[in-house]
Amino acid sequence: MEKPLNKQELIAAVADAAELPKAKASEVVDAVFGTIENALSNKQEVRLVGFGSFVTATRKAAKGRNPRTGEEIDIPASTSVRFKPGKGLKDAVS
Repeated sequence: MEKPLNKQELIAAVADAAELPKAKASEVVDAVFGTIENALSNKQEVRLVGFGSFVTATRKAAKGRNPRTGEEIDIPASTSVRFKPGKGLKDAVS
């Protein structure tokens, strides 16, 4: 398994693919991430046809147990982000 692609490597790849200076590519990548984050924080789904969709999911508060002590604990409600890959992405990685 290859090592994960970090943000700086992603910026370098975008700069090469779009023939942009790295500074401009960094602005573009940051703008894309910021736009996705902003939309999700406003409970808006982000659909990128052929790539996938980002959605927020809300979990209700629940009761749980501490596995070490067996003590009952309260698990607070939370919101998480889910990603569902699109057909194009599924086909590209399979």
